[in-house]
Amino acid sequence: MIPIEIRGVRIGAGRPKICVPITGKTYKEILDDAAIIVNRPCDMAEWRADWFEDVFHLEQTIEVLKELRQILDKKPLLFTFRTLQEGGEKAISVQEYVALLKAVSDSHLADLVDIELFPFEQELPSLISYVHKTSGKVILSSHDFQKTPTCGELLKRLEKMEELGADISKIAVMPQSRKDVLTLLSVTEERNRHALHPVITMSMSETGLISRLAGEVFGSAVTFGSVTNASAPGQIPVEQLSQVLDILHGGKEE
Repeated sequence: MIPIEIRGVRIGAGRPKICVPITGKTYKEILDDAAIIVNRPCDMAEWRADWFEDVFHLEQTIEVLKELRQILDKKPLLFTFRTLQEGGEKAISVQEYVALLKAVSDSHLADLVDIELFPFEQELPSLISYVHKTSGKVILSSHDFQKTPTCGELLKRLEKMEELGADISKIAVMPQSRKDVLTLLSVTEERNRHALHPVITMSMSETGLISRLAGEVFGSAVTFGSVTNASAPGQIPVEQLSQVLDILHGGKEE
């Protein structure tokens, strides 16, 4: 597996990188969140733009991105619009989704762009190519807030993401039992041994918390912690997350 370096942060090498979501609904809330995050123990930030009340006004979305880029300085920034189908805050049409991601890519303000694997499958090849042409990196993602699919299905999704050209592949699932958490961790370890690029996986809720902490052991390259609002079930405060990762990392070199 080949790590990806963005603004000096090597994703896929050493300790899992900590990403903090920005989930403000208003312009002020978003910038306030960013100002808090920049001084917290995290490696990167994710703007969950589906929370933003004016996200469909593209000019305002780009203005927010400009401010975020300035506040976050050297921290890598991931742009995400999580669709309603996959646990997000708003419904979005295919035309709106494509226009939004292309506008963000054209701005060159986000280092990574999240593209979902399933809702708009026909648009995937052209969207991935578009982001790459603007020098951005693509996280292809799949989220299941109801269940944990089988090992075979999870591996199939991760393999498909890489085949489609993902720079990073991401899977998040909901466990119904502790065995489901083991399924997710087993898939992570298996895929990490064969993947060419970094993989991010997580089992959500309190039951799946261990998956957010054990990435260095099983192969998940990024974990998500909260500063204000959690963007998914099971996220813990970033300070606690950083302390646990330091302990598990054991002082090893990055």
